[in-house]
Amino acid sequence: MKTVIKHFNELTALEIYDILALRTAIFIVEQDCIYADCDGKDKSAHHLYITDGGEIIAYCRVLDKGVNFDEISLGRFAVRKEFRGRGIAKEMLTQAMDFAKKELKAPAIKLSAQEYIMGIYSSYGFKPISEPYDDDGIMHVDMKYEFNKE
Repeated sequence: MKTVIKHFNELTALEIYDILALRTAIFIVEQDCIYADCDGKDKSAHHLYITDGGEIIAYCRVLDKGVNFDEISLGRFAVRKEFRGRGIAKEMLTQAMDFAKKELKAPAIKLSAQEYIMGIYSSYGFKPISEPYDDDGIMHVDMKYEFNKE
């Protein structure tokens, strides 16, 4: 397995296609959410993905501060169904947090967590900062991690 982090303008057309195909398969088809995944935010994002045999099997994006929240934010975590349960999402979260801290000099990270997986983020030190809210039929909670509180 190999991890790649690229800004949008560094991605090839094939990489963009494969990322969008993975996100569509999980968020729109599997989770049955009808929404515009191409939200305009990808163009200013860093894209972290993991490949296995040259195929993208996991993905998340890192958004600059001011795009989603006042802080750098993480989102669109996706792991292909057949690769789940192997710790790939946790490894991806660790790598995204390291990238935000070391490369983007983020003092904090914010994300919108699906309520049923808040425990994963909590185990990394993320704290809930909002009440649960419905986002496309799935309950979410905003969570924040502050690096200076490690």
